[in-house]
Amino acid sequence: MDETSLLKLRKIRDGQEFIDFIKPFYPTLEIKDLIIEELERAVYNAYIKIIGKLMHVSPPNMRNFLRTYLYKYEILNIKEIILGSIVGMSAKEKSKNINFLIEEYLENTKFIKDLIKIQSLEEIQLFLKGTKYGKVVKEGILYYRNTNEVFVLEAFLDRLYYEMLITEKLLYNRKESEIINTFIDFAIEIYNLKVIYRGVINKIDKNLLRQLIVGNYFFLDREKIEVLIAQKNIDEFLKQFEFFLRKSIHIKYLLDQINIRREHFVWSVEALYSEFIMKKFHMNRGDIAQSTIYRIIELIIKKEKEIRFAILPTVINIFHEKYEKMESRG
Repeated sequence: MDETSLLKLRKIRDGQEFIDFIKPFYPTLEIKDLIIEELERAVYNAYIKIIGKLMHVSPPNMRNFLRTYLYKYEILNIKEIILGSIVGMSAKEKSKNINFLIEEYLENTKFIKDLIKIQSLEEIQLFLKGTKYGKVVKEGILYYRNTNEVFVLEAFLDRLYYEMLITEKLLYNRKESEIINTFIDFAIEIYNLKVIYRGVINKIDKNLLRQLIVGNYFFLDREKIEVLIAQKNIDEFLKQFEFFLRKSIHIKYLLDQINIRREHFVWSVEALYSEFIMKKFHMNRGDIAQSTIYRIIELIIKKEKEIRFAILPTVINIFHEKYEKMESRG
């Protein structure tokens, strides 16, 4: 969607009007019930189908990258399953929160269906032993048992995904790596900042926080990351982070357009970094091969941004106003 379309979208306050508006941008959109969860699931399914189509027509290296990218959503499935087991959900209840389309593309449907059936954390650990998820889930569940906190379990799984992306950086030729590796660096730095931000707010042990960081850097090097981890409160963290950005010749000019806000830190950082990377890619487009890679990465960045910052907030506003009207009538 262009900026004009996004502005129109944000003003919509009717569910059916919303569906009719976004349908051209998500042609395979299928919605059975007009509820928040159904809308969110349908939009992501339509987006994932776009990625699936790109996988079929992309050259081998780009296809491998897109497959690795989809593991981000399988990890979301695994989080839902484990959290569902923690709160005592049945297999049927857990299934409602799982995106099975992802597993079709990754050819892991049986794996996920078998995992859903498992109720106890001990059995989940045993089932995942020997898989890419085994070690991090074991560590995360141990931390959960000691603290009753799932933050570390989720962060360990997220860290695994970004470590998987790092392995991708070694697979591309120079033209491919110029864009793909920049995207990976960008994605990992946003992850690291999210983790530190949450860690400072929740006063997570600094040594534990360091274990959650992925050792890959974009604007911030290892020393700057360490300085941010060491901050005692969120105000100091934000002040130090903005100081680092203003010292960067690459991104400081964007700070006048996009402010880093405490109440929406993750959103504002993603908006800032996304704006930078899109301008960088646009200026550096080279031959046809690079242009193709650019368009795929551009689609990923823009669609994720569109869903998270425009579509889902609009859905929430529609239903929020709907229930407010119902309550006022009642």
